Amino acid sequence: MTEKHLLLGDEALALGALHAGLSGVYAYPGTPSTEITEFIQNHPLTLERGIHSDWCANEKTAMEAALGVSYAGKRALVCMKHVGMNVCADAFVNSAVTGANGGLVIAACDDPSQHSSQNEQDSRFYADFAMMPCFEPSNQQEAYDMTREAFEYSEANHIPVLVRLTTRMAHSRAEVSTIEGGPICQNEMHFPSEDRARFWVTLPGISKVRIKELAEDQYKFRRDSEESADNLLVDGPDHSLGIVTCGIAFNYLMENFPSGCPYPVLKVTRYPFPVALLKKMTASCGTILVVEEGQPLIEERMRGLLYDEFKGNGSVRVKGRLDGTLPRTGELNPDLLRVALGMEPLQVFQAAKTTVPRPPALCQGCGHRDFYTALNNVLRKYEGSRVFGDIGCYTLGYMPPFHAIHSCVEMGASLTMAIGAANSGVWPSVGVIGDSTFTHSGMTGLLDAVNSGADITLCISDNLTTGMTGGQDSAGTGKLEAICEAIGVAPEHIRTIIPLPKNYPEMERVIEEEINYHGVSVVVCRRECIQTAKRHAASAKAK
Repeated sequence: MTEKHLLLGDEALALGALHAGLSGVYAYPGTPSTEITEFIQNHPLTLERGIHSDWCANEKTAMEAALGVSYAGKRALVCMKHVGMNVCADAFVNSAVTGANGGLVIAACDDPSQHSSQNEQDSRFYADFAMMPCFEPSNQQEAYDMTREAFEYSEANHIPVLVRLTTRMAHSRAEVSTIEGGPICQNEMHFPSEDRARFWVTLPGISKVRIKELAEDQYKFRRDSEESADNLLVDGPDHSLGIVTCGIAFNYLMENFPSGCPYPVLKVTRYPFPVALLKKMTASCGTILVVEEGQPLIEERMRGLLYDEFKGNGSVRVKGRLDGTLPRTGELNPDLLRVALGMEPLQVFQAAKTTVPRPPALCQGCGHRDFYTALNNVLRKYEGSRVFGDIGCYTLGYMPPFHAIHSCVEMGASLTMAIGAANSGVWPSVGVIGDSTFTHSGMTGLLDAVNSGADITLCISDNLTTGMTGGQDSAGTGKLEAICEAIGVAPEHIRTIIPLPKNYPEMERVIEEEINYHGVSVVVCRRECIQTAKRHAASAKAK
């Protein structure tokens, strides 16, 4: 019997995976992808079936663990935000070479307009680069349906599949109807067949054979994409314009035409891009508007895809982000599309002029506040000091009133940038990193520091959780000092302080002593996140 649910796009994808016979989800939390894993963790089916759902140390370890599940013949889901694709890229790209045994789906959630991210990168490029199929649902129902389809396609074609969502899809709700008959059973364990087992060993001699096969598979993947109901060419009476929509952009278009679009529309929710459908459209439409959430992947390639059409007199005109018809950056919306189509803009309700923007700030009572206060007090004594920050709540130490960090590039860069700066003569050179970020991608940098004898002080601001994404478990909880000592930091230069106002004199003394030690030192600043502390207190009171 079909059931109806009101779900976020993230939750619809997660439920689709559960109903597809999932055996394990592997992820590192990152907005806007976090809710996928949390939904699976909290679903009754996870406990009933023993589905693995613990958080991983980073996206690379998540991807590799999921490959192990696939090798054993079972179905695995990997979840991350778009920048996490950079972390898992080595394993991700090579997974197209090994192929999949059990169904393997990678969910990447992109963040156009950078609501909580340092860039706007588009994960479709990764699928294209790896020669891997990519599904991009346009609504929550499709997120549910296409995730199940992705597992089937992955298993049938021995290839991982990328499913791409964007922020507005991931974090908006709509009604979703589930399959009749309920979730399918998990796969029984089975290893790759004899003819495919060798591809899991990526020696050059073996991979050369597999790469040729993968290149040949592209013709099949494209044909399947063109013949699939996921990609649809809908005719319209006005052929002065043809519109290509990718993913959620189809929804933005149809919001402006509730009775039906007057122009031919090519709805694309699956890649490789359906070139045959595009050429069918351009046979009667001289101008094509490309509407894609993210970077102009299709628009940039349109002239290559339509080589024969452009070869003569360039009669096909392509419009979109590159020519200014749509904004070059940021997420799309129905109003931007109205302007691009020459329609009258809808009435916009402006915020009152008395509304004052409120920039993000560290929570009142947050331990990071006390740590930054103590660190600033110490560094005032040192001319030319520099503090290299990292990704987490503590990045807000850049904001007033602290102005405590000078850089933040990506996960783990604080430590290694501090090494490079110290090598260039900067002193004091201080790195600030969170506990979860340290175990995500800081430990190898600390090994570099130890091996090179770098003159740096690393401050690990340990709030006992992954605070920025909602308080998920941190891989390093209770282990940080032991990890640092095992990597090679001298035990006497691994110091622990408790960031509280009453402890400022002690905190400042310890930080200053370690700065004045000309070698690798670590200061662990440990106090539980104020938000998780409140939740734990409320839970204890309820019990």
